[in-house]
Amino acid sequence: MRFITGGAFNGKRAWVKKNYPEAEWISAYKGEPLVENFGVLQSSAVVLEGIELWTKELSAKMTINQAREYWRKVLEDWLEWENLASNRKIIVIGTDITKGIVPMEKENRNWRDLTGWVYQDLSFRCERVDVIWYGINQTIKG
Repeated sequence: MRFITGGAFNGKRAWVKKNYPEAEWISAYKGEPLVENFGVLQSSAVVLEGIELWTKELSAKMTINQAREYWRKVLEDWLEWENLASNRKIIVIGTDITKGIVPMEKENRNWRDLTGWVYQDLSFRCERVDVIWYGINQTIKG
């Protein structure tokens, strides 16, 4: 699994399309749901774009602890699917929303906190992590 992060509109999507042209895309930005079962997919390479939007949905529906546990289960399922065949790969794209001013509203703080924890889980479990700034990647793991 690979995790790609960076600021909004910094070239993450273009970088991923260039480096993983064969991948099937699933995008939270297009309103597509968080994938829990990869059995329905046609491709062996999958891009999951907009993790921060899916974490926002989770933080609105569950307590932060429930959302973290749910996320960890989803992540384990993704890794299991990827490890079933050597040609499978999952590329996860998430915009960094954890910097800057801490939101005043509790629900926005919970979303930001959950997203930070999700990104930590991804970074720990992924074989490669890249940060994209202004279209240039920096590999920080792998």
